[in-house]
Amino acid sequence: MSDPVLVFVNDRPVRVAPGATALDAVAALDAELGEQLAAGAAQLSDGRGIALLPGAAVFAGAILRCGVSARRPRDEADAYP
Repeated sequence: MSDPVLVFVNDRPVRVAPGATALDAVAALDAELGEQLAAGAAQLSDGRGIALLPGAAVFAGAILRCGVSARRPRDEADAYP
């Protein structure tokens, strides 16, 4: 069996199994945030701010940022009809 891989999610260290996805790492840190990411309600990026898919494979030392935006969807109007 292989040793766990150390990654960083929102500046916190998380150990996941080799071959884990970004979603696995987020869920290991915070199950609720992982559910939101899986549902498309949270955004995911790498340490440089480049968007990532939840299914992206992680590697030792990977830096992930995940959060929920308070912004409304683009198709929601700002004014009443």
